[in-house]
Amino acid sequence: MKAIGRTLLALAVLAVGALAWWLLRSNAPPPDTGHPVDAASLKDPALIAKGQYLATIGDCAGCHTVQGGAPFAGGRELVTPFGSIAAPNITPDRGTGLGDWRFEDFWRAMHNGVGQHGELLYPVFSYTSYTKVRRDDALAIFAYLQSVPAVQNTVPAPTLRFPYNVRNGLKAWRALYFKEGEYREDPSKSASWNRGAYLVQGLAHCNECHIARDALGGARDDAPLSGGPIPAQNWYAPDLSTQANGGLAGWNEQDIVDLLKTGKSSRGTAFGPMAEVVVRSTQHLQDSDLHGIAEYLQSLPPRPVAAEVKLPFDTKALAERGRDIYTKQCADCHGDDGKGKNGIYPPLDGNASVTEPTGANATRVVLLGGFAPSTQANPRPYSMPPFAQQLSDADVAAVVTYIRTAWSNRATIVRDRDVSGLRQTPVD
Repeated sequence: MKAIGRTLLALAVLAVGALAWWLLRSNAPPPDTGHPVDAASLKDPALIAKGQYLATIGDCAGCHTVQGGAPFAGGRELVTPFGSIAAPNITPDRGTGLGDWRFEDFWRAMHNGVGQHGELLYPVFSYTSYTKVRRDDALAIFAYLQSVPAVQNTVPAPTLRFPYNVRNGLKAWRALYFKEGEYREDPSKSASWNRGAYLVQGLAHCNECHIARDALGGARDDAPLSGGPIPAQNWYAPDLSTQANGGLAGWNEQDIVDLLKTGKSSRGTAFGPMAEVVVRSTQHLQDSDLHGIAEYLQSLPPRPVAAEVKLPFDTKALAERGRDIYTKQCADCHGDDGKGKNGIYPPLDGNASVTEPTGANATRVVLLGGFAPSTQANPRPYSMPPFAQQLSDADVAAVVTYIRTAWSNRATIVRDRDVSGLRQTPVD
């Protein structure tokens, strides 16, 4: 029945898309109105250096570089619930990259989500965030990308299921979820806050992961950065509010800066997809930008009080089993009180990755191990070994349930079947 429902929903979306195409077919993005860019100006070393830094903030290489491949040459498969899309080659190769692109083409892709030939881009390219990037910053990024070595590399075509492979259907999606427009500063806030907001909302595209999405891959616009499952990866990107009931409740500015700069803080450690973001991007940011980001995140509003967790059965036996496993396998590092060891092993009491709504993060770390990123400020981080071979699904469910309900934690339990499903998740 669920499959039939999804099919009907997809057909409905296609129908809406066809209607949107008929209604909006003359509403193509307006022609570029900026001044033409002189090709010689793209070779300005200062502009290129600025673009390199901005491309690092945006973690462009993270998607556009396949493991072991040439930087920015594309080919990394981006898996979505609707199929897969290989990230394109964005080196200046004339045949397979951006060698024939003008800046106006690049600006339209970033700002409007429209390709060189007028095709609508799939939102796996985060133009829903990049639209906020200012034109002069986009120009710097383009100058930098035009300066990197050209690599000939043709990437595979998208393998999306019907009807998601019908690009005209994106007109309906864009009408629902895409709001075009550059970031506008809030004059009531500090310059540092505005810089942080500009980066978080735009180039750093934090909301692309840290938000729940509906069946069509759309995100709510009334609760940014409120956390959500990362589609097709089985990780949960936590809520980023530091206020009451937020995922980072109690974190201070320095905690956030430390995590982004070093991969660890007194409140937690970066694992999973966030560890890669720290390695490729945030550890390289200027301190002023890190503090601006932290200042902005600290201004996110309090969250609603979570509904009281109602346990489906008496979990005393499950928790006792989990406590025994924790005492044998975990307490030496994380402590009987779950406080960890500052600067070495992260705390589990009050840890956002432990208490996130699904239990996926803690379960995957127990199964796969916890490997903090190696950064310039923390080149030899402590890691946690995997327990997938030592612990059964029932054991993992018990110990994860224990740490999610012990001390001050009040999260939901994890069941054997949850562990089994996550055990089968491929590692990217």
